[in-house]
Amino acid sequence: MAAQAQLAERGFPCARPLTPVVNVGVLAVHAEEFRPSGEVLHGDSPDIAMRCAEMFARLMTELADVTLAPPLPNPPWVRWDHTDSGLWPAIGFLDRRDQSVVSQHIVQTAERARRRLLAAALPCVLGHADFEAQNLRWHGSQVWAVHDWDSLAWQPEAALVGAASGSFASAGPPTLAPIEGSEAFLVAYQDIRGRWFAAEELEIAWAASLWMAAYNAREMALCDGPQAGGDALRAQASERLRRADA
Repeated sequence: MAAQAQLAERGFPCARPLTPVVNVGVLAVHAEEFRPSGEVLHGDSPDIAMRCAEMFARLMTELADVTLAPPLPNPPWVRWDHTDSGLWPAIGFLDRRDQSVVSQHIVQTAERARRRLLAAALPCVLGHADFEAQNLRWHGSQVWAVHDWDSLAWQPEAALVGAASGSFASAGPPTLAPIEGSEAFLVAYQDIRGRWFAAEELEIAWAASLWMAAYNAREMALCDGPQAGGDALRAQASERLRRADA
C-alpha cells in the first residue's frame, strides 16, 4: 500500500489509499479512492503490446524511486525462488488436489524455466507482478487506472518485464500472449526505458514468461478452469525455452 500511496501522490493513475491496512481473518483490508469507469484494452497484437509496454515502463520508472522493504514473499506466480520442497511454491488448496490432472508438458516447462531463472544472479527491484489487461482501465489511449497493488514483487527487472510480456493480454482467465506480442512488448519496454537488456537479461525475461504461464496453467488444470493458457503454453513452450536458453 505504501508504494501505491506514493505513486498516487505523484499523480500516477491509481487509486489513492484512504485507510491503514487492517487484518480481517486471513485478509489484509483497506479502503481506497473510488476510481470508476475506464475500459479494458482487449487484444494481444504487437500494437497493443507496445501500448501496454509503454505503461509498464512508466510504472517501473515510478517504482524505482519508491523506497520500502521488499514485499516478500513474492506472489506465487512469480515465486520461482521459493524454498519449499518440490517444483511449485506450497499452496495448500492447490497441493491437496489431484496433481495427475496437470499435464507433463506444464511440469517440464516449469522445471526448465525455473532452472534458468535460479541460475541468474541479477539484482532485484520493486515491480508490479500481475500486469494483466483486467487490472488496467483506459480512457482512449491513456491509462485511467492501474489496479491490483497487492501483487508487487521483488525480482530482477528483466524477469518482471518478461512476466508482463506474457500476461499483458489476459482480460479474464490467464492466458499467454503470442510470441510476437511478447517480443514487441520487450522491445518497446527497453526502448522507452532507454536501456537495452544484456543477453542474459533477455533469456531471463523469456524464462519468467514461461514460469508464470506454467503456474497459471497448473492452477487452471487443478481448479477445472479454462485451458486456453495451457494450450498456448504447449504451442509456444519450445520457442520460448529456446529464447531463454533453457
